[in-house]
Amino acid sequence: MNAKLDSSVTTRPVTRQTFDEVLVPTYAPANMVPVRASGLDLWDQTGKHYLDFTSGIAVSALGHCNPIVVEALTRQANTLWHLGNGYTNEPVLRLALAMTEATFADRAFFCNSGAEANEAALKLARRHAHNKFGPHKSRIVSFLNSFHGRTLFTVSVGGQSKYTEGFEPLPPQIDHLPYNDIEAARANITDDVCAVIVEPVQGEGGVMPGNVEFLKELRALCDKTGAVLIFDEVQSGMGRTGSLFAYMGYGVTPDVLTSAKALGNGYPVAAMLTTEELGQTLSVGTHGTTYGGNPLAATVALTVFDTINQPAFLARVKEASLTLIGKLEQLVKDYPQVFTAVRGAGLLLGLVVAEPFKGRSKDIQRAAEAQGLMVLIAGPDVLRLAPALVVTDAQINEADRLLRLALDGMIKAA
Repeated sequence: MNAKLDSSVTTRPVTRQTFDEVLVPTYAPANMVPVRASGLDLWDQTGKHYLDFTSGIAVSALGHCNPIVVEALTRQANTLWHLGNGYTNEPVLRLALAMTEATFADRAFFCNSGAEANEAALKLARRHAHNKFGPHKSRIVSFLNSFHGRTLFTVSVGGQSKYTEGFEPLPPQIDHLPYNDIEAARANITDDVCAVIVEPVQGEGGVMPGNVEFLKELRALCDKTGAVLIFDEVQSGMGRTGSLFAYMGYGVTPDVLTSAKALGNGYPVAAMLTTEELGQTLSVGTHGTTYGGNPLAATVALTVFDTINQPAFLARVKEASLTLIGKLEQLVKDYPQVFTAVRGAGLLLGLVVAEPFKGRSKDIQRAAEAQGLMVLIAGPDVLRLAPALVVTDAQINEADRLLRLALDGMIKAA
């Protein structure tokens, strides 16, 4: 029976309460439900306008519904959507060429999310060590307060116990060291380590930049022990810090780099980039994913990559970063009872919460949202800002105004 789809299924009214009724409660979303957006402007079901300084957690780097990306996706949607793993396609080949030509890498693997990219990187490191050195070289070193994804493997590698509680037993041979601690790295990165995975700038862990000396020492220790150095640039990459990838600004080259989030500007796509030698480790049948590098995702990613990987675009990100940092530093001076410092890089910035408001970053976020400004948190003590990379000076000024209104209200109510 060829029954026409009941139109009520696609148009029936839904509210925030519907989330509580039908979705697995892995998140606790805001009470408002966004329905439309353009650039950094967003509107909810009631028609209320918001200035979005979250960009979907550093994803929509070119802004919502960017016309260049929309055009590319629409064109590809009318051309070729998907192929099985027995075939390749032109968009993914062009994307791989673009990403390897612009970076240290020789080889690319495409998948759907940052977690999958990190999973692939860790599997590659383990297999490489097994093949070259033997099964004794299997230990993975990560860092406290890191975040590498939500699969059982990647969440175990991430250094935040709140995400692993109740999922034991966890994969073994994974150690977590203090971030930016050179001595701890020297003491623990020994010949049995197959991989060191690090975020050049910790995002979820509090917007904490890595020290140049620390990252350089990790590179030296991996060279010394034969471990694979993996840079997780899921959040810090794709122009977010003012360089195409953060490693370029640091002058420290990894063996493997993972990218996702902004790579697709909201379309699910991720990449693992690596060298020729390491790339050969994953031969036919050793790893894969059904949707990875499909023509739709690859077309969007190539369009985003080409737009961001331009000197003028990246120069503007650095300029906008200086403007925003200046505003935030003044905010710290004007509200010392709320914030103590600004930290981060590029347009991935955090305001560290002061003692009187300790543990209340979520309250500050909600107060800002009530004023029409969307911001993020990075734990209970850091307010995080990650606007689209196309943010204007006028939008930075407006965000400053709205955040001040929110803070004034909180202080008055305290």
